[in-house]
Amino acid sequence: MPVLKTMEARNPALAQQLVRQFAVPDEVAIRVDEIIQAVRRDGDEALCAFTARFDGVELQPADLRVSKAEVRLAYREVGDDFLENIRLARDRIADFHRQQLPRSWFDAREAVWLGQMVRPIERVGIYVPGGAAAYPSSVLMNTVPALVAGVKEIAMVTPPARGGGVHPYTLVAAAEAGVEEIYKVGGAQAVAALAYGTGSIRRVDKITGPGNIYVTVAKQQVFGQVDIDMLAGPSEVLIIADATADPVYVAADMLSQAEHDVLARAILLTPSWELAGRVREEVRRLLDTLAQRQVLERSLADGALIVITRDLDEAFSLANCFAPEHLELLVPDPANWLDKVKHAGAVFLGPYSPVAVGDYLAGPNHVLPTGGTARFFSGLGVETFLKRINVVHCSRRGLAQLGPKVMALAEAEGLPAHGLSVRVRLEGQGD
Repeated sequence: MPVLKTMEARNPALAQQLVRQFAVPDEVAIRVDEIIQAVRRDGDEALCAFTARFDGVELQPADLRVSKAEVRLAYREVGDDFLENIRLARDRIADFHRQQLPRSWFDAREAVWLGQMVRPIERVGIYVPGGAAAYPSSVLMNTVPALVAGVKEIAMVTPPARGGGVHPYTLVAAAEAGVEEIYKVGGAQAVAALAYGTGSIRRVDKITGPGNIYVTVAKQQVFGQVDIDMLAGPSEVLIIADATADPVYVAADMLSQAEHDVLARAILLTPSWELAGRVREEVRRLLDTLAQRQVLERSLADGALIVITRDLDEAFSLANCFAPEHLELLVPDPANWLDKVKHAGAVFLGPYSPVAVGDYLAGPNHVLPTGGTARFFSGLGVETFLKRINVVHCSRRGLAQLGPKVMALAEAEGLPAHGLSVRVRLEGQGD
């Protein structure tokens, strides 16, 4: 029976317990590079070979793209309840992300007028984990913001199941989001295909979506050839709670993150020794009711922690050092503590806002920065799929005002041709 580790905030070992690092084993980096180079060299042939090797599915290049018939079949295999729920999730996600849309702007009041045009990325690749599992929520969280942003082309890749198909929940979610271009390929090879293109899959401009370590490292290696969203690590939740919190809620929320992965992190920060003890008891009790026991036990043993703080202020200070993917505030009047939050992917306020609501139906995106990267990254959103293009218009009068200073700065930097490009205009040499 796992026992949650508990320590006081002043314990010198705490800092080490909170450290997360994105470390790539050399053999993984080398293998991913080999896969990418094979796809660049051999295209669809390499995709089919790797799919046979890693997924146990024999495909020909003509089989890589999901057909309309497969999508129609998927609709017959899902129930009405699923359709109702996935449409509700789609609409709520779209409503939230429409609020993020920036606008192009122009300020033409001066002799030098400026502006910025906002344009969508033209073609985006979405990676959705697959195989035997289904992640329709990941489909929506990646595709809906792209569509709201105005992306015209979305190519989705997902590993096939053993029978060679794609889980019907995944296909229906994609269809409901408006995605028609879906390929049965996963792993680093799918990332390589999106980045460089093959005979069947045209290259994209940006790749988003979570995956295993091979997918993550592949995204890291193709960055620069294409843009990527972020390097996603294991899921994590940090809960700040005081003595008023319900220990059942806290325990359930820690378990909900622990079941993601054996590397997941679930941390409780509380000034209450009593709450800490009751949460430990509830974790033991609830664990007996869950099927993913092997994953949960290992995750709890390696990545779960209860930290006793002096007070809530210290808890928030530690939380900001951790910069969690998910931050839950189970304290009275939680909105009053938001000013204390400096770094987090998403914040969940109060006893009736578990992370699971945000994972599926609330509306905000569940693709969030992990591993402490919330210090400088934001979650996936509409701006992920947009570009900003600066616009400058300088009249003759405007250039007369700014030109001499431009020439002086160019001279200071040792770039005489920069200054020349201004001087010929001021002196009318091109008129």
